[in-house]
Amino acid sequence: MSIGIPINLAAKLAEIQAPWTPHVCAELNDYEFKLARLEGDFVWHAHAGTDEAFLVIEGQLMIELRGEASGPRSVALGPGDLFVVPQGIEHWPRSADGCGVLLIEPRGVINTGDAGGGMTVEPTREACDSDGREP
Repeated sequence: MSIGIPINLAAKLAEIQAPWTPHVCAELNDYEFKLARLEGDFVWHAHAGTDEAFLVIEGQLMIELRGEASGPRSVALGPGDLFVVPQGIEHWPRSADGCGVLLIEPRGVINTGDAGGGMTVEPTREACDSDGREP
């Protein structure tokens, strides 16, 4: 993980092949910045104690939401779009053709939230241990 030097997010994202495996590329106080490739459907889940931010770097991401007072809704995101899922709101991220995102959330947040299951993984730092720039 790079601290105190710029990180080229596109270059780092290019190193990540497996979908739904977040890679911590930076930390800010108690928050982690995680790069991930998303492809297909994830699981419905919620994070009771925290919001979760999605910044789309490439591709298209759809986030289905339920549990808001206004009722269920869909949020479509493209490159450069940022969306914050409020804490406790069930959400279902999915990307038919695949996308690359930067997730921002407190350290220790489980990717599947309250749902658990086979898609639960610990974030890695493997692809984010250098700045991603040419020497």
